[in-house]
Amino acid sequence: MNNTQPIGLFDSGIGGTTIWRSVNKLLPNENTLFLGDSINAPYGQKSKEEIIQLSKKNVDWLIKNDAKAIIVACNTATTNAINELRSSYNIPIIGIEPAIKPAAINTKTGIVGVLATQGTLNSSKYLESQTLYPQVTFINQIGYKIVQLIENGDLHSQELEQLLRSYINPMIDQNIDYLVLGCTHYPYLLPILKKFLPEHIQVIDSGNAVAKQTHKILSNANLLKTDNKPGYAKFYTNKNVEILQNFIVNEGIAQKIDF
Repeated sequence: MNNTQPIGLFDSGIGGTTIWRSVNKLLPNENTLFLGDSINAPYGQKSKEEIIQLSKKNVDWLIKNDAKAIIVACNTATTNAINELRSSYNIPIIGIEPAIKPAAINTKTGIVGVLATQGTLNSSKYLESQTLYPQVTFINQIGYKIVQLIENGDLHSQELEQLLRSYINPMIDQNIDYLVLGCTHYPYLLPILKKFLPEHIQVIDSGNAVAKQTHKILSNANLLKTDNKPGYAKFYTNKNVEILQNFIVNEGIAQKIDF
């Protein structure tokens, strides 16, 4: 079978483009449709009910635009809304969670740092996942203001770097050897982190795991695009199209929608 319908991805903003990049690298022939709900960013400070409502709105839009499967390219939306989404729609819904498993399995110091949004760290789904590794101490830090600064295009600002140092330096002092980036916006922080993070500390995110899971699910459901032709990528935002464009400068053209 050759299913040419696009894979739909949504996030509270531009952060989900990091997940899109991992998916596109593994599945370059697949068509993709990315929706950034930047006007409502960040999701991490909203109630569970609000997050579910916004997530359903995003899924409805993607399905209306012919998506064959949905990647919830947002940690907060996954941890708060994934069960509701899966029970409400009859197409594959692929979630994303902080990659604490590989960190917990491979840590030598037994101490793992996790930087994520308030909505992710306070969710029952995340708290339950930590209990699977009682031998590991998790240092959980809410990334206050980080998403807002990235969404505003202030990725290279002094304010963001100072904020990041204030969150991560205490983790370094407590001897972490893994740092988990628990928000899809955060991989864009890597150039800043490299300035001050000791070389022995490994940084991990969920991108590759999500891409592999997407391939597995599409394959099992006979939904893969198999014609070996390069796929198209369409990117949409309901806020500042210029900022989204800056993050996908070599990968596509951002379009503004009223949504």
